[in-house]
Amino acid sequence: MSIETKNDLLKDLGLEDLSTPTLDALIEGESRYVKDLRMSLSGIRRSKELNAKEQALIALAIANNNHNKVLEAAFQKKAEAEGASKAEVAEALACTSLLSANNVLYRFRHFMGKETYDRMPAGLRMNIMMNPVLGKEFFELMSTAISAVNGCEACVRSHESSLLKLDSKEKRIFDAVRLAAIITSLGKVIY
Repeated sequence: MSIETKNDLLKDLGLEDLSTPTLDALIEGESRYVKDLRMSLSGIRRSKELNAKEQALIALAIANNNHNKVLEAAFQKKAEAEGASKAEVAEALACTSLLSANNVLYRFRHFMGKETYDRMPAGLRMNIMMNPVLGKEFFELMSTAISAVNGCEACVRSHESSLLKLDSKEKRIFDAVRLAAIITSLGKVIY
């Protein structure tokens, strides 16, 4: 059962015959977790809030954020198959890099809780956020998911607030963050 589930999971991801020490240990130990991963991934794919292209771009951004080259390549291929342009793929990757910088700086400010730091200019160029190729709402959605993975409370709150002002629904926001959680979990097994 486990080897079949492994093969089905890999097929779902567009990967063939992949072996990692963690995945092998789960299969050898007949862990039901591989099935859980597949079911979680399948569940998010049925989301009515995120279309297949949006799911692939968010998954790509999270895989890149987590330095997972195997998943990054798989989700880039999936995004392109779902109609993502080279500019949209590049923007998902750029969003990851930008948010990595923002998350460090704003997490520091939040941890310190000092007005002195809060008043200092961030000094980070963020022109990509002003007129994103993917649209402001989707860029904010990716930013929220990345910030959640990176643990920046101030950033998550700020992006969620922007999304609500852009008429994004809480269910859509939740599904984006849930997808980020699933991809982060998947990356612990497939790398």
